[in-house]
Formats: sequence, C-alpha cells, structure tokens
Amino acid sequence: MSSKSRLAGRIALALAATLLIGWSDIAAILFAGLLVTGNSLFAHHSFAATYKEGETQKIEGNVVQFLFRNPHSFLHVDAPDEKGVMQTWAIEWGAGGQLGRQGVTRDSLKPGDHIIVIGQPGRNPDDHRMRLVSINRPADGWKWGGTFD
Repeated sequence: MSSKSRLAGRIALALAATLLIGWSDIAAILFAGLLVTGNSLFAHHSFAATYKEGETQKIEGNVVQFLFRNPHSFLHVDAPDEKGVMQTWAIEWGAGGQLGRQGVTRDSLKPGDHIIVIGQPGRNPDDHRMRLVSINRPADGWKWGGTFD
C-alpha cells in the first residue's frame, strides 16, 4: 500500500469518526492522546533521584574508559574515595550530540589521562557515581564546564 493511499485512508477514518462521535469527543480524545504521548517525551530518569543535586564532590584520578554516546556519555575513572581507597567511578555526562556541539569528541579523553572532576555525588556513596559538572586535564589545560540539560 502506498503512502498516499494510507494517508487517504486515515483522512477518511478521521472524517467518519467526526461524523459518528462529534467534534467535542474528538477534541477530548486528541487531548488525552497528547497527554499520554507528551508524558512519554519527558519520561526520562530524574537526576535528582540518582544524584545529590545541591552538593558537589571532587575526585582526581586516571581515565579508564570514555563512552561517548547517547542518551548519556559515561566516564570511568580510577580515583580514591574519601577514605583513600582506590575506586572506579562512573561519571555521567551529557549526550554525545550535545557534547559534540560543545567541542567534546570521542577522542577528547583517553585511557590514562589524569583528570580532576567535580560533580554531583550519587545518592548511594557505595556506587561511586557522579554527575559531571566540570572536568580539567592538568597536563594540557583542557577543560569543560558546561551544561548538558
């Protein structure tokens, strides 16, 4: 079936529906559909549920892996925790597309790069997670401190 005939079928169905159930019912159905689909557009996890948005934490260590991807990029860093015990931290960053528009590429960070990260700590300290706020690579002065909302 061609796209033109599918479109014609949908138009005929919409016209038939308006004749059978009336405009006010159609408006109510469309509004309900908009609420349902509109809600799913924003059905993404809440950062506030995962991270302490009002707090920041600083770690200094070496990049293990940089996952430049959508919907969120992740940086894994070996760095000591507040007790001095070496941990691998999972640091959530922005989407690859958003970061790319801010000059970050998949090659911006490499395993072994020594970095300093400031981020919002995870709600569960045992997870060693952060939401990145800023990053600095002292070896060459490369920095990022933007937004990814």
